[in-house]
Amino acid sequence: MKKWQQLTLIVGVFLAAYYIPFGTPRVDAAVLESFKMLQEYARLHVLTCLVPAFFIAGAIANFVSQGAVLKYLGRDAKKTIAYSVAAVSGTILAVCSCTVLPLFSGIYKRGAGLGPAVAFLYSGPAINALAIILTARILGWQLGLARALGAVLFSVVIGLIMAAVFKTDEEKRAAKGFRVTEEEQPRTLGQNIVFMATLVFILIFASWGRPSEPVGFWNMVYGIKWILTLIFLGLLAVILWRWFENYEIKSWLDATWGFAVQILPLLFGGVLAAGFLMGRPGSNAGLIPAEYVAYLVGGNSLFSNFFASIVGAFMYFATLTEVPILQGLIGSGMGQGPALALLLAGPALSLPNMLVIRSVIGTKKTLVYVSLVVVMATITGMIFGSIVS
Repeated sequence: MKKWQQLTLIVGVFLAAYYIPFGTPRVDAAVLESFKMLQEYARLHVLTCLVPAFFIAGAIANFVSQGAVLKYLGRDAKKTIAYSVAAVSGTILAVCSCTVLPLFSGIYKRGAGLGPAVAFLYSGPAINALAIILTARILGWQLGLARALGAVLFSVVIGLIMAAVFKTDEEKRAAKGFRVTEEEQPRTLGQNIVFMATLVFILIFASWGRPSEPVGFWNMVYGIKWILTLIFLGLLAVILWRWFENYEIKSWLDATWGFAVQILPLLFGGVLAAGFLMGRPGSNAGLIPAEYVAYLVGGNSLFSNFFASIVGAFMYFATLTEVPILQGLIGSGMGQGPALALLLAGPALSLPNMLVIRSVIGTKKTLVYVSLVVVMATITGMIFGSIVS
């Protein structure tokens, strides 16, 4: 951390400690809410979502051929292939805006181009098949369809714009490294695919949430999620025993630890801040009352769509929690346009998410990425709101 950043942090903490009116009911409730949100996040998401994601990121950094990354997601890869691979990733990984971060960091540092990496970053939490199905079922097929189409389009368009805006930076980055060389592969392609697929299935089943309906396929899977997780953990143990050397496993664990150290402190700080300002999903104990948000996002004005995008961008949504939150907001008078704007900006972004993205790609690129998501969500919400009204 640079000296001016340290000074800014010290001054910010001092001013907050000096001026925040602790002792008032609203502020005290917001402080308690921030720690409750951190506790809830630690209990529900760290072990089942983030930890498997860190191991996947470490595996990408160590065992995925750099040549393969450059071939399918690199700056010089065919755009149709690169963006297609990146855009469909969310249908495979049902992850939230924070769980996708170590995966994004892994492929970007491994040599993926900025555009495809950003497309993957957005699509991971946004194009979640379970969330889109739940949206259509609870909030209506129009919102479900608009969310699916908008998320796919957003991931590609935002990735292309980021690649164009920072073309010079990417050329400099490519010139410094990522030279494709012939690498001796200790395992076959099929073995690597089985290994990575096993890690992905562990993430999917360990983080499988309880469905809203008491019956059905999703509920059946939820009932045996830990059995399935243990089966794949057992398969992983066999794979590591048969196909990997001890030094490879150590290198994998070191890389996993590196991602955890880089991401978790920023993530926890961001969760505390988001809980203090907005409160936990479904609660009204944050510094900003939920009814104010609902009041500000009624109708289909430019302001209501923009405000919904901003709130969605900064508020943390665990996977699938955005649907019941929106159900309550719509019931309180939220317009269809702002609802879609929040759906397109919210799951893909959050304050913790932004802090970590900045540590990976820098402040300027992060600001452009966040601005693109907010602006496109606002415009799309207005268009959708005018159509359905």
